[in-house]
Amino acid sequence: MQPAPSPGAGSAIRVGDRVREAVAAGRPVLALESTILTHGLPRPRNLAVGLEAEAMVREAGVEPATIGVVAGVPVVGLEPDDIRHLCTAEAVVKASTRDLPLARAQRLDAGTTVAATAWLAHRAGIRVFSTGGLGGVHRGAGETFDESADLPTLAVTPITLVSAGVKSILDIAATLERIETLGIPVVGYRTDRYPGFYVADSGFPVPARVESAGEIAAVTRARDELGLPAAVLVANPIAEAEQLDPAEHDRVLAEALQAADDAGITGHDTTPFLLDYVQRATGGRSLEVNLAVYFGNARLGAEIARELAG
Repeated sequence: MQPAPSPGAGSAIRVGDRVREAVAAGRPVLALESTILTHGLPRPRNLAVGLEAEAMVREAGVEPATIGVVAGVPVVGLEPDDIRHLCTAEAVVKASTRDLPLARAQRLDAGTTVAATAWLAHRAGIRVFSTGGLGGVHRGAGETFDESADLPTLAVTPITLVSAGVKSILDIAATLERIETLGIPVVGYRTDRYPGFYVADSGFPVPARVESAGEIAAVTRARDELGLPAAVLVANPIAEAEQLDPAEHDRVLAEALQAADDAGITGHDTTPFLLDYVQRATGGRSLEVNLAVYFGNARLGAEIARELAG
C-alpha cells in the first residue's frame, strides 16, 4: 500500500504552487507524464506538445500537473521553464520508480514513466492522470520475465489513469492477464474492445464499459469507498478515422519484431527500437497517431478530474 497522499509530499518532492493550491482547494487537477516529451517525440515538437497539452487542460478548467525530475528533484507541476529544460537538455534519462533515488542522489534530469508519474501524482494528492500507452508484459516474457514496472505500481497506487491501452508492440493478452491477477479494474470508454494504442481494437474485450466521465468518476469513488489500493484503468481508444490502418499496423509490427530479432535487440532497448522502426516504416504516421492518442486522453482526463472535483 502506498503512503497516504499528501499535498506537501515531503521535502524530497517539489509540488508547484498552482498544483498545491488547487489540490488543497479541491479544484480539478490532471497529472501528465514527461517521457513522451523527453523520449517519445522529436525536437522541437516535444516542447510545443508539452506546452499545448498544458494549455488545453487549463482551458478545460483543470490545473495541469506535468511531472518530471529536474536536477534530481521530482517536480509535480513543472513550470514552463522546467518543461523547456527537459525538452532541450542533452542528458535527460528515463526514470521509473526504482530510478528516482539514483536520480536524486546524482542530481539527474529525467522524464518520468507511467509508474513514476502515477506514484508522484498520488503522493501529491492528484486523483487523475492521462498518458498515451501503458507498459506491460513483453513478448517472450515467459523466458525473460520482462514486464513493465507500470503494472505492479498501478496495483498499489489508487489513481484513475486514462490511456489508449498498452503499446501494441507488447504481449497484450499476457498484459491483460497480469492486470486481472493484480486486481486492477479496467473500463472501456464507449467501447467493448481493449484498444491497442495505434489501433482502436487490439482484438481483446474489456471487462466493463462506461459511457461518460461521470460514470468513470463513480467507479473511482466506489474504489475509494471500498478502500481498494489499485488504480482504475480507463481504456480510451483512438478514433478509427485517426488510427493506423490495422493491416498496415500488423505488417509493420511483424517486420519490426523480425528486425529486432535479427539485430539481437533485447531488454530495455527493445521498446525504443520497435517504436522507432514503426515510425520510420509508416513515414511518420505513427507519430501523428501518438499525438492524437495523447491529446484525446488529456481531454478525457480533464473531464474526469472535473467530475471528481464537482
